[in-house]
Amino acid sequence: MFNIDTLLRNNIKNLPSPSSSVRDELKEKIEIFLDGNENPFGSPLNERFNRYPDSSQSELKEKISHIKGVPSENIFLGNGSDEAIDMLYRAFCHPGKDSVILTPPTSGMYEKAAILNDVFIKRVPLTPAFQLDLESISEVVTENTKLIFLCSPNYPTGNALHREDVELILNNFSGLLVIDEAFINYSRHRSFIPELLEYPNLVILQTFSKAWGMAGLRLAMAFASGDIISVFNKIRQSHNINAATQEYALKALDNIGDVNAWTKETVAEREKMAGALKQLPFVLHVFPSDANFLLVKFSEPKIIFDQLLGKGIIIRDCSAVLLCEDCLQITIGTVEENNKLLEALRGFI
Repeated sequence: MFNIDTLLRNNIKNLPSPSSSVRDELKEKIEIFLDGNENPFGSPLNERFNRYPDSSQSELKEKISHIKGVPSENIFLGNGSDEAIDMLYRAFCHPGKDSVILTPPTSGMYEKAAILNDVFIKRVPLTPAFQLDLESISEVVTENTKLIFLCSPNYPTGNALHREDVELILNNFSGLLVIDEAFINYSRHRSFIPELLEYPNLVILQTFSKAWGMAGLRLAMAFASGDIISVFNKIRQSHNINAATQEYALKALDNIGDVNAWTKETVAEREKMAGALKQLPFVLHVFPSDANFLLVKFSEPKIIFDQLLGKGIIIRDCSAVLLCEDCLQITIGTVEENNKLLEALRGFI
């Protein structure tokens, strides 16, 4: 049975709750700001950037709430998903005592944050079909296992995890299950966001870096119960999302039609690229993908990688990754970029 109080570290429990900002609450009524020790003359970049950003991010959360169908109080905004990942370890895992379960091959940030926070790592590799090994996961869970990280669609394999397997963990694990949905916009499978009300131990990560095209702004979302979001807000820096990021994100959210169009085109190009790559004699297998990339097994991956690099085209070498031997990962680009890649590959025949 999930109980947040039994998971939370004592030092986090004893942190005072953040006080509300008078400025943020009354900003529409205030004309003269003399409370923040700011430069009153403006900024060379933007006349508004001389002021501290809205620490509550209320306007941005309200827009996200409308799009995602999640109340604002169930939304945390982070400086990339990395911030939320790190905070989960800092809030719920005692250094040198607690553990996390990771399912490689998967995103490397989960392991990096565990090492930085001195949390034991229990690795349960995916099956050869890149799905969860439920029996092995259950065998390594102990009372000190506080977190399980899953990525779906998974990175670097591209596939979505079986929903019924994820739900089985949710129903039987007393710690926090974190589902990283960075690539969910490209997937034919639905998000786990609708399950938030049913599972108080569920945390969902999404990002503006992929489909929204804002990787350079470093903005991500975490969706969870009000209790978990309250913990995030206790330990985050008061101005973790800068004013420029909030401003650009608000503008982006007004253009969801463009994002949907880009996503649709990317998915169409993904299927076109998968079909074209399968025709090449040195391509051994193209793995199914629910993301904006393809994992492809080559007969001579090192040679292909180097020759493409020589032509000014860079892809990702995954050949040293567990279960991804001889594989290269290809991000889906524009129609022109994809055609140039195919042209270069066909020139190697």
